[in-house]
Amino acid sequence: MRELVENIARALVDHPDEVTVNVVEGEKSVILELKVAPDDMGKVIGKQGRIAKAIRTVVKAASSRESKKVVVEIV
Repeated sequence: MRELVENIARALVDHPDEVTVNVVEGEKSVILELKVAPDDMGKVIGKQGRIAKAIRTVVKAASSRESKKVVVEIV
């Protein structure tokens, strides 16, 4: 999951070197914290959060095979 979010974010931003994804694992869930450069924050979120919602939808579809819930947070 981490690589998926990282690849999607790097394709969207102007500063792909500053994209980092931290994984926080719990008992029933996995939280992916996506950090980008302050200038690129708008590109990852998109108008009215559409790009962020699309990223979350792709990750949810990819994580359907796992028994844990995967959450994407943009920090």
